[in-house]
Amino acid sequence: MAKTKEIKTEPLEKQLWKAADKLRKNIDAAEYKHVVLGLMFLKYISDAFEELHARLEKGEGDLAGADPEDKDEYQAENVFFVPAEARWPHLVAQARQPDIGTHVDAAMDAIEKENPSLKGVLPKVYARQNLDPTSLGELIDLIGNIALGDAKARSQDVLGHVFEYFLGEFALAEGKQGGQFYTPRSIVELLVNMLEPYQGRVFDPCCGSGGMFVQSEKFVEEHQGRINDISIYGQESNQTTWRLAKMNLAIRGIDSSQVKWNNEGSFLNDAHKDLKADFIIANPPFNVSDWSGEQLRGDARWQYGTPPPGNANFAWLQHFVYHLSPTGIAGVVLAKGALTSKTSGEGDIRKHLITDGNLIDCIVNLPAKLFLNTQIPAALWFLNRNRAGMDIGGHTGITVGANDVRANNHLPQQNPPQHHHPHPHEILFIDARNLGHLINRRTRELSHDDIQQIASTYHAWRNPAVIPAQAGIQPYQDIKGFCASVPVERVAELDYVLTPGRYVGLPDEEDDFNFPERFAALKAEFEAQLQEEAALNKAIQESLARVKV
Repeated sequence: MAKTKEIKTEPLEKQLWKAADKLRKNIDAAEYKHVVLGLMFLKYISDAFEELHARLEKGEGDLAGADPEDKDEYQAENVFFVPAEARWPHLVAQARQPDIGTHVDAAMDAIEKENPSLKGVLPKVYARQNLDPTSLGELIDLIGNIALGDAKARSQDVLGHVFEYFLGEFALAEGKQGGQFYTPRSIVELLVNMLEPYQGRVFDPCCGSGGMFVQSEKFVEEHQGRINDISIYGQESNQTTWRLAKMNLAIRGIDSSQVKWNNEGSFLNDAHKDLKADFIIANPPFNVSDWSGEQLRGDARWQYGTPPPGNANFAWLQHFVYHLSPTGIAGVVLAKGALTSKTSGEGDIRKHLITDGNLIDCIVNLPAKLFLNTQIPAALWFLNRNRAGMDIGGHTGITVGANDVRANNHLPQQNPPQHHHPHPHEILFIDARNLGHLINRRTRELSHDDIQQIASTYHAWRNPAVIPAQAGIQPYQDIKGFCASVPVERVAELDYVLTPGRYVGLPDEEDDFNFPERFAALKAEFEAQLQEEAALNKAIQESLARVKV
């Protein structure tokens, strides 16, 4: 009997990406992303509008007598009003026309006119000559079928998921440029899982396309929290990226009214001067030299030392500290060099952050190749304003382990007991360089298990009174080669260098390292390579000898 060949079906988002990318033809990914993501957003708000429109037409219950074309009815339900010429069915009907690009641009204009919060957000790039009308029409059909087979109520979730997937794929397609608007998903998940932003104000002063906010809301939802318990604040200096963020958040139903844009940036024109955030989650650009440091000498934010004008790393760190509430905590990505640098006073600032501020809670050394736009090695810094004492569990809600246990048992979330920081004069170092896996030749990502391993280590260290009570969760202990809780005095002995590898030591298996055996193996390998080289050289010389000039 012949074997039946198993047919694997790719996830919907992958199928869509391949189809959409095929229609891209000769347009750069950087330009094409605005074409695709703009249409996807238009489909989302049109679907939401049509759903409410249908309910208003039925006029049942509280909606009795309501006018389906009254804009106020949509504002009351927090739904964007979509005028007739911008509704998806109208565009689908025009999709085969040679002037479809003009229709889509007009639709974007009409939506912005009716919804002031979207003013200047939507792309109007569809009538450009380099966008083939036939391909645009096919793209409209493709996006129109995204929710095919799903209930209308699910279509918005599907669209949000596809939008996020496409953001990541466009970032990959753009390579270095893509990294400017997109932080790889596994890094965002790790930061959010370590911070657990259950309640309060979440701030990202260099928010890119808004991935930190989307993941924060997802985290709250997945752990049965209440979305309205967190509020988001952001700033972005690149207007194109800010537009992506506004659409990315709107498609998830997240209020983006406090996500601000100005082209001067967070240092020169802080859009949230008075904000004290409970959580800061950020991935600022690495090693920026042109950040107006000379102009900002003497700024009140530089409490731990004036950052050098040639590198913004320690300006970002102090900007974050400035915006933290008295119990606030920050998780940020920085170039690994900031762990060791002593040039231009950076070593002194790092020392003061540790000694005067007692702010450094944890350092995570990341694997290489996690970022799209740079090969510079990076590390995560966790800054905690409340290491000196007081109830650290109050704003963070529940630990990863506790959440998972409750979620698995469908139990409601509970606030953990309040307790003091168990290690107010120690720093947790985690060396995660050996975690992660390659997704292509140049890019690595952390798996779900990797993220849980790192996050649960941090929570076990930080909340020992909670973790041991949960089934299957191990209390914290140092693991050679992976993690170590180190007294600040020891960090001082190493001149305040914060490289985790200096503190966690080598894994146990490395202790059994057999030097003579390893040396013999390497020597044999080297000798074999020399022989191969000699053979190749001989072959080349013989080939050259046969050439007659």
